Amino acid sequence: MNRDRPTLGILLMLGFCVLAPLGDAWAKVLGPFIPLGQLVLVRFAAQAALLIPLVILSGMKWRMTLRIFRLAVLRTVLHIFGIGGMFTALKYLPLADAIAIVFVMPFIMLLLGRFVLDEKVGAHRLAACGVGFIGTLFVIQPNFLAVGWIALLPLGVAVIFAFFMLTTRQIAKEVDPVALQAVSGVIAVVILLPFVALGIHLEFAPLQMVRPEGAEWSLLVAIGILGTLAHLLMTWSLRFAPSATLAPMQYLEIPVAAAVGFWIFNEWPDTLAGFGIMLTVAAGVYVVLREQASARRLARNVPPIP
Repeated sequence: MNRDRPTLGILLMLGFCVLAPLGDAWAKVLGPFIPLGQLVLVRFAAQAALLIPLVILSGMKWRMTLRIFRLAVLRTVLHIFGIGGMFTALKYLPLADAIAIVFVMPFIMLLLGRFVLDEKVGAHRLAACGVGFIGTLFVIQPNFLAVGWIALLPLGVAVIFAFFMLTTRQIAKEVDPVALQAVSGVIAVVILLPFVALGIHLEFAPLQMVRPEGAEWSLLVAIGILGTLAHLLMTWSLRFAPSATLAPMQYLEIPVAAAVGFWIFNEWPDTLAGFGIMLTVAAGVYVVLREQASARRLARNVPPIP
């Protein structure tokens, strides 16, 4: 068993917070030129190509029961729609705004736990959810005025990824996370290929295939590599540091996304969106810290904080 090495865990999580927005940025660069289906297909094909050799060489177990395999297929379908929705939103929204809206996901998961799974969620955390949603609306409002309903797409992505995370919870204890990502890459390619072929036959623009030109080849491959490496860094970070230490750090992805957006696209959140981002981050960190305090109290057999 690995001993806790929090500094290494934190560095790995920082790597995730840098690589994930970079992958999204390159998807935003290619969005006007490469069809959506091709972007998503290459993203998952790269994931499978990178991780299958790693799983085989390391001897990881990746056999699944029928129940777990069905959940893995559901998880992969959710992942496809989530990434497809995010890549679509990035064509129209500033990078930091899109990522900040998706960070409403922890609040959605908390509400799903309360109203679907009947988990106990106290008034303070429900109030934090309300603040987080208000912050998200501040981010959405100027974008909605600029591009219309497409500004709501990251909200849909957040809902999809909330169910993705809930499904992952059902699988995580029975399958190595790296092996799961490798299998998911293969499943995604198998699912996507027939749809891309049908799209080509029907001349449906989002599912066409085009020949990348020049640097587009490099960026297309980079999207798959960065997305895969980012999730690997997150997975490995949890081996060396407790999730309680790392969870608040994930919100660093938002300022990193703002910096990347300014560097590549000369984008910067306006005053209203910036205020909304700060509200969302503050509410999210509060929820995380509240969850950690409740977990510590339960470990000491003390009633949890509401």
